[in-house]
Amino acid sequence: MIADRARFRHAKKLERLAGYRLPEMAFSGNMLETLSSHINYDSLDFGVRDQILAFFNDFLRCTCRDSPLCGCPEKKFAMKVIELRENGLDHRQIASYLLDEYGIEVFPADILSFMEDTVHVLEATSDVARLQGRDALAKKTAEHIHLIER
Repeated sequence: MIADRARFRHAKKLERLAGYRLPEMAFSGNMLETLSSHINYDSLDFGVRDQILAFFNDFLRCTCRDSPLCGCPEKKFAMKVIELRENGLDHRQIASYLLDEYGIEVFPADILSFMEDTVHVLEATSDVARLQGRDALAKKTAEHIHLIER
C-alpha cells in the first residue's frame, strides 16, 4: 500500500520533540501513536506545525476504538492519493502536493505504481460486478478507472 512508502520529512524534529527514537515512516505504529499523544507542537516552527496538524486532521481523526492503529489513517491516505489523481494531478504533482501539505515524501514512481495497482483492482471489481449483475457498481468502477488513467 502507498502508506507504507510515505516518510515524514521532519521525522528528526518530531523525534527530538518526543524525546525518543522514531522511524521516518509516517504511518508506522510508533509515529502514529506519537502524533496522537499529547506532545507540545508549539515548539516547532510554524510551517512544520501546520503540516503535522494537517496530517493529523486529514488522516488521524476517526472514532475507532483502536485509533490510530485501526488502519483508517492508511486508508484515508490512499483515498487522498486517488482523489488527487482523479482531480487531474499527475504522480509528480501528487508527490509535490503531499510534501507541501503534509511534509510527507513519497517517490513519484511509487505513486505511479500504486495507481497502476489501483486500476487493476478496479478492473477486477468491475468484472466481478458485471458477472453478478451489479451494473451500477461496474459503471462506477469504470468511471474511476477513466479518471485515474486520463
